[in-house]
Amino acid sequence: MAGGSAKAKKAAKSGPDGGGAADHAAAAHAASGGKAAKVQRMPKKLYETELFRLQAELVKLQEWVRAEQARIVVIFEGRDAAGKGSTIKRVAQYLNPRVARIVALPAPTEREQTEWYFQRYIEHLPAAGQIVLFDRSWYNRAGVERVMGFCTKEEYGRFLHQCPIFERLLAEDGILLRKYWFSVSDDEQQNRFRSRLQDPMRRWKLSPMDLESVTRWEDYSRAKDEMFVHTDIPEAPWNVVESDDKRRARINMIAHLLSTVPYHDVQRMSLSLPPRPPSQGYQRAPKEMQTYVPDHAAVLEQSMQ
Repeated sequence: MAGGSAKAKKAAKSGPDGGGAADHAAAAHAASGGKAAKVQRMPKKLYETELFRLQAELVKLQEWVRAEQARIVVIFEGRDAAGKGSTIKRVAQYLNPRVARIVALPAPTEREQTEWYFQRYIEHLPAAGQIVLFDRSWYNRAGVERVMGFCTKEEYGRFLHQCPIFERLLAEDGILLRKYWFSVSDDEQQNRFRSRLQDPMRRWKLSPMDLESVTRWEDYSRAKDEMFVHTDIPEAPWNVVESDDKRRARINMIAHLLSTVPYHDVQRMSLSLPPRPPSQGYQRAPKEMQTYVPDHAAVLEQSMQ
């Protein structure tokens, strides 16, 4: 099997979630007499100011990608409720969806289950001038499929062998591949699960499999450690984002991504709004000839009077 870096092998021995947030949280948990330590949130005003600045830089990155015909793939992995989705949302918030696409694939179909494992992901890779954000990726095989028994030992071993080769091929072809693992402590994950259970607007984010991950915490930890040993390679290293504080996680991840790409400000075409031409006698059709949506806003306004 293709081996990973010494850094990954060292991390595999360092704790339940690679020596990151889980270890710190466990120590704090013990020091506080068994009570979960309160997460220190980044101040909201500071967070919002820096987030907006970084998002402006992401727009510059996007224009550089278009101008240079670059290709970027960003992989977001981590435990359930680790903050991947909310970070992706902030990354893509001001970007052109024709340039930056989010890929979140469902479970494979019967046909896809008979294909080469990486095949269904290849069709979503970027063309020139595009960015693809994978909300989970081919690493499903090393995580949920491994832990839940959705793949055989042979399929799992083949993945660990082929994945570094596959990613080296992407890098050799010029794709800029960035991989992020969002590390959340067990206490914080439980808090987020409880919050989702109590919130009807976010309950859809939970599935029976998500809840089962609580009872398989150490199984997922071992699977993640093994994954890092084999796939943390120089051409595509893993970058761990401690995510007990989602604000800090978003800021840290975006800042790191920007620091790894040699983008620069691109000169944009000068645009100006042309004068409106004089009327040529067009008459708008009577409103009665078209179907308008009811004015629900006006009803609300009247009810407030």
